[in-house]
Amino acid sequence: MPPWPRCSLMQWTLPSPQSEAAMEQCASVEREVDKVLQKFLTYGQHCEQSLEELLHHVGQLRAELASAALQGTPLSATLSLVMSQCCRKIKDTVQKLASDHKDIHSSVSRVGKAIDRNFDSEICGVVSDAVWDSREKQQQILQMAIVEHLYQQGMLSVAEELCQESTLNVDLDFKQPFLELNRILEALHEQDLGPALEWAVSHRQRLLELNSSLEFKLHRLHFIRLLAGGPEKQLEALSYARHFQPFARLHQREIQVMMGSLVYLRLGLEKSPYCHLLDNSHWAEICETFTRDACSLLGLSVESPLSVSFASGCVALPVLMNIKAVIEQRQCTGVWSHKDELPIEIELGMKCWYHSVFACPILRQQTSDSNPPIKLICGHVISRDALNKLINGGKLKCPYCPMEQNPADGKRIIF
Repeated sequence: MPPWPRCSLMQWTLPSPQSEAAMEQCASVEREVDKVLQKFLTYGQHCEQSLEELLHHVGQLRAELASAALQGTPLSATLSLVMSQCCRKIKDTVQKLASDHKDIHSSVSRVGKAIDRNFDSEICGVVSDAVWDSREKQQQILQMAIVEHLYQQGMLSVAEELCQESTLNVDLDFKQPFLELNRILEALHEQDLGPALEWAVSHRQRLLELNSSLEFKLHRLHFIRLLAGGPEKQLEALSYARHFQPFARLHQREIQVMMGSLVYLRLGLEKSPYCHLLDNSHWAEICETFTRDACSLLGLSVESPLSVSFASGCVALPVLMNIKAVIEQRQCTGVWSHKDELPIEIELGMKCWYHSVFACPILRQQTSDSNPPIKLICGHVISRDALNKLINGGKLKCPYCPMEQNPADGKRIIF
């Protein structure tokens, strides 16, 4: 089954120096791996050719020996010499293949040395064990993240096998959305619009609430497929155009373009100004649109939590390694002891921004459910902890303007 298409609405950002360095380290290891793979390929081809030559030579010798045995003639000196040469050739070939295979071991060891040279071998020591939950809890969370990622990538059989081997109990309610979406995506990859159209029609109202154009794009793609059928499909295409009526107000221009293409149907749409309608990129686009809108409708993320965590970790890990070195050097291990926060802020880039956040300008801490942002009467916003610290004699003076007010008049803000 093909993997889900990746479609991110986040803005791309320029790579940071840390990510560029990490990519160079990965490339260095990859070059060593490529060398080993090339040697294995060359060795395999040489080994196969040498063995085939030996088998052919031994087969011919065996036929000659069988012929001599049938005739009852004694073994001639020439045939005896050929046998000795054959045995020597077999021995030399085996020794050569063994020697070549032994040489590959050094190339494999260079891959390990490249990994040790470019990457820290003790990544788990970045944080203390007190930061994490129990090992059993860690293992369960990791297994669940892997299983969810496999389901989201369409690797259903692999996910089921992992569940059985890890004795992880996954409810059918959890799997059902992934099973349904993968079934529809598989049909779209086969250019079958039926399941997707059926799903879009059954969820029409909720899709409209999301301002989704999925159903229109599916109808448009089906109409284009009819156009590709030539003049024979003209009447069927005109009849199907009735499906565009509910979308006429929002997609008037696109509908006009499709109707205009009918003029060129007899001359060949591929040679007309409307040839872009036949572009195969429309199928990739519809897969992305369906994935994005369906995930939004069902409360699923387009990117799996595992892939997001992995991408974020690649950016954050070099910074955390530096923090660990500084903490050990200055012997201030108590700086990082909380489970739910890092000792410093790590910039992950716009791609990892999924929701709005607010940092208190007074305490310089990110707000949370237990410490929400509070809007004062004057319009300035601070955290609840900052508000409590600024109360003096039952009154609160805004830290940004001279207005005094009652702390109870502050309103909680929901981002």
